[in-house]
Amino acid sequence: MPYIKAKTSVKVSPEQAQTIKTELGKAITNLGKSEAWLMVEVEDNCRLWFRGDNSEGIAYVEVALFGKANADQYDEMTKAVCEIISGTLGISGEEIYVKYEEVDHWGYNSFNF
Repeated sequence: MPYIKAKTSVKVSPEQAQTIKTELGKAITNLGKSEAWLMVEVEDNCRLWFRGDNSEGIAYVEVALFGKANADQYDEMTKAVCEIISGTLGISGEEIYVKYEEVDHWGYNSFNF
């Protein structure tokens, strides 16, 4: 039951959004999850500032997952997310934050896991 929301300060074309979605679908396996349950949101043109500046492209990525992962899995996922965003949108890894949230209760189709 993972959910990934990527907010960027740059414009994202439909093709770039599709690439991000596809690559995140592959990367989610780093957390022991499957694309079959992955929901992805890409929000572009956000008003983001990092270190008090917004002259460069910036991205903030939230990853929520049902259950837990270990530190090594999070390290691999952060590396993959940064490579995906950087490679697709040209945003430097130094301008990307990735936040993780482990969720104990997740609702779907009128019931909870």
